[in-house]
Amino acid sequence: MNLSTIQTPGVYIQELNAFPNSVVGVATAIPAFIGYTPQASYEGKSYTNVPVKITSFADFQAFFCLPDPPAPASPSKQYKPEYYLVAEKSQPLKGDYMLIAGTYYSIVPDPNTVYYLYNSVRLFYENGGGDAYIVSVGSYGPASQKAGTPGIPVVNPNVQLNDLTKGLSLLLNEQEPTMYICPEATLLSVENNGTLMQAMLLQATQMQTAMCLFDIIGGDAPDPILYTEDITNFRMNTGSVGLNYGMAYYPFIGTTIMQNSDIDYTNLFGGDVKQLEAVLNPPSAPNPAVATIIANIQNPSSTLTVTQNHNALLIASQTYSLMIKHIVADANILPPSGAMAGVITTVDNAVGPWEAPANTSIVGAASLPISISESQQANLNVDAVSGKSINAIRTFNGLGILIWGSRTLDGNSQDWRYIPVRRTMIFLEQSCKLAAQAYVFQPNDKNTWEAVISMISSFLSSIWKQGGLQGASASDAFSVACGLGSTMTADDLLNGFMNVTVKVAVVHPAEFIVLTFQQQMATSS
Repeated sequence: MNLSTIQTPGVYIQELNAFPNSVVGVATAIPAFIGYTPQASYEGKSYTNVPVKITSFADFQAFFCLPDPPAPASPSKQYKPEYYLVAEKSQPLKGDYMLIAGTYYSIVPDPNTVYYLYNSVRLFYENGGGDAYIVSVGSYGPASQKAGTPGIPVVNPNVQLNDLTKGLSLLLNEQEPTMYICPEATLLSVENNGTLMQAMLLQATQMQTAMCLFDIIGGDAPDPILYTEDITNFRMNTGSVGLNYGMAYYPFIGTTIMQNSDIDYTNLFGGDVKQLEAVLNPPSAPNPAVATIIANIQNPSSTLTVTQNHNALLIASQTYSLMIKHIVADANILPPSGAMAGVITTVDNAVGPWEAPANTSIVGAASLPISISESQQANLNVDAVSGKSINAIRTFNGLGILIWGSRTLDGNSQDWRYIPVRRTMIFLEQSCKLAAQAYVFQPNDKNTWEAVISMISSFLSSIWKQGGLQGASASDAFSVACGLGSTMTADDLLNGFMNVTVKVAVVHPAEFIVLTFQQQMATSS
């Protein structure tokens, strides 16, 4: 209230702020998923290439999932990969396979039907996920109606680099996401995957608000010996810009997301039951029950649902039941990025971004396609050539599957080697940046300087008390300076600059714990 403007006699009330402006911590675990969804519309409006903020999996279903048809029809399949059984002359050396009536069959997907985003979002929420952004770059493309090459990494022609980079660029206008995730980047060629990763790192560097969560091509079916080639390709293709804003996890994880009810005969041989019948009811081993069920499936006047026919085949044919089991297991091998985003959210909610998202389990992870030993992880964790660290997901006896690493891609940097350090700095920087906007255009004088110092110091003190900064006292943990002669010159004042210098001692994780034991001489009998 400006008292000089009061001209009418009376009583006036003047309220004064008892407390200075404060820094409110920004959200630290809001992933942005980029990829393909079953559909992208809500209430008649298209949401393709529109960043949509969701708060639950129900929100995701409302915007991006197909509606279920009226009962008694079977529910809509939101993800429908197609698999083929390819006869082999001998036991396959790579990939999953089955032995049926003396013949080996490789189990191979139609590459055009493989997508990861839907199940990655499900993994995210299973592991404690909350707010997230979804950028749908399109719906699923047409199937090729043929199997891929056994033992070769899946490349989906429907997954286009231009689509994903466009979806990424849409996030330039979104300040809230703190993680960029593109699970379907592993369905690109190695070269296009590298281009996308470099674009993600560059954007993260420019925005300074998010880190990139990377999956590694080949992590779904790694060769026990030659898996290092996948690691080398990844390191070569990530470039050299913004490495401290990137983190990678290896290998893929075998999950329990998809159940036997999610896969049926419509997922086999492109839905061609004649090819299925040739495997289940061969002339050499006829199965009349299977023949009856197949005939009923082909009968257009049949009133039985897909689910009912599927259940009948499971009972009638042990081979069919085994096929479904194998295919569900293959479809359940997913990139770990979605699950990691959920784990990070859980850790942040429980402690804060300064806690490493490691030495913890993944909900829904049941197996790993490769068992990484301690010596093998040494080459992942520390790379003498590029310095690009990769975090391992490992199996430990008695403990199960654990995330066993917390490094950024910038493994050679003393400042930015660890994920919690990078994420804590993003949290502190963005929180203080938003709070300082209240002082834009305020008088650049001592009162404003002291107010800013007090505001930031109070915030950092609270973070220190929570364990987010290192030091026996607050003065050891941080310092804030702002003023003429310390952070600014007279020329800065004339040019409208108010420089604030903040120094923080960020907590580093105890990555290597060394226990020293020594025998001691007895001092008494």
